[in-house]
Amino acid sequence: MRPTAIFPLLCTLVAFILSLLCIFAGSKRGYIEQGDILTLNTSMLGRVTLNTSKSSSSLLNSISSSIKGEVNDLIGDLARELNIHDFYSAHLLDYCEGYYTPSALANATVEPHKNVTRCSNHTAMFHFDPTTVIQSELKPGISLADLKWPSAIKNAVHAVEVASKVMFVLYCLGVAATGLALLGAFLGVLSGGRMAAIIDSLLAFLAFMALGIASAIVSAIMSKVVHEVNKHGTDIGVTATKGKTFL
Repeated sequence: MRPTAIFPLLCTLVAFILSLLCIFAGSKRGYIEQGDILTLNTSMLGRVTLNTSKSSSSLLNSISSSIKGEVNDLIGDLARELNIHDFYSAHLLDYCEGYYTPSALANATVEPHKNVTRCSNHTAMFHFDPTTVIQSELKPGISLADLKWPSAIKNAVHAVEVASKVMFVLYCLGVAATGLALLGAFLGVLSGGRMAAIIDSLLAFLAFMALGIASAIVSAIMSKVVHEVNKHGTDIGVTATKGKTFL
């Protein structure tokens, strides 16, 4: 046994566990929800558009009568009235959706918290398309065009689609290399040998490069999409925030 190889073994084990957590974060309701790549806040979507002093009659005719007289009084219920959710959080394999509790709006004493109600099915090389998701949930007769959904948001999301798939492949490669490096480190503790150490070092370097590049791609995706959403979506009540703990 080589006691000096125990420390590299522990470091590799930690890297392997953290990599798996990155991949499977948000894989079910409430499971590491804070490990999202980004979150889209749609709790205010349509508030400006549906204001009775600015809305078009065609839009109002497509919305239930309960909204017509209450638009200016709605606080955090507008998303429910439109049949959508308050937030949509994107993860590596899926997205989750839900409502903010106790309210979508923060005040001096209460800070909104995510209450996840559903997560989509796991999909390899998943790419989150909020335009398609939200349109599919809107009440019949209402479209994102009615709510003045900016095409710039859809364009920004599609612009990073290839990068999202490359990111997934790199994460898988990194996890696989880390797993093999973990096995090699374990064997190194038991037996040792120069060749085993060299192979283990190469595997660790491959894992480091794959995970590092994947993380850089995630950062670029987050920055671009969040910037475009906040730049073009704020006027219609849509904002986005970067994930804080994913990386």
